[in-house]
Amino acid sequence: MSDAPTTLVTYAVSDAVATITLDSPHNRNALSRQLVTELFEHLETAAGDEAVRVVLIQSSGKVFCSGADLSEASTTGMEEGTRRIIALQRLIATMPKVVVTKNLGAVRAGGIGIVAAADVAVCAEEATFALTEVKLGLAAAIISLTVFHRMTPRAASLTALGGEVFTGAEAAAYGLVTKAVPAAELDAEVERLCAAFATGANQGIRETKGILNADLVARIDALGDEMATLSTRLFGSDEAREAMTAFLSRKK
Repeated sequence: MSDAPTTLVTYAVSDAVATITLDSPHNRNALSRQLVTELFEHLETAAGDEAVRVVLIQSSGKVFCSGADLSEASTTGMEEGTRRIIALQRLIATMPKVVVTKNLGAVRAGGIGIVAAADVAVCAEEATFALTEVKLGLAAAIISLTVFHRMTPRAASLTALGGEVFTGAEAAAYGLVTKAVPAAELDAEVERLCAAFATGANQGIRETKGILNADLVARIDALGDEMATLSTRLFGSDEAREAMTAFLSRKK
């Protein structure tokens, strides 16, 4: 019997801010089909609510997101999942609200795509990031659409080819996040920013975001199919399946 909770993502609205909380600690907020579906639904709800001007995506625990759900990927494949994650990034980039991410701790692989798709990303200086795909015979393909759009080319090469952990402070220097602050100041800083963004008018936010993200959305639309095909092929390869199986065995 699965120990997964019934609901993996929660939603609440207060003072024009919709807070979406990833709450799947049993698999470190991995991007399972259920979690992605619930996240989609809440984002669409916020997008259609005229009372909401800001969407905050956070996690209930220290881990923000551990990336793809490898237990699903190793058994059922990733064709649908890759396209769904691309669509998720596109939704974040195009929805007519300011999207903010907050992370205190770890973000890995596919979870970094959510951070990169957001308009503003704030993390703790001590938070950790890693594009671990290369270690598993994969590539940061579908999230390259947003991640490599944000990072400097040199930083992208360093992190994607190395697959090593880097800090929140380094993520800010690389352009991946907007700012990194001491962990003790994270909640207050995000609250301050969300309150400031919430003073914007709906039309102003919508049109300004459209201008800011035009190149990003064009990149997603131009390269999305190619990256989905590549990612699906890599996830289905013998090399990646062996690496994912070995990784999951080590976690048990």
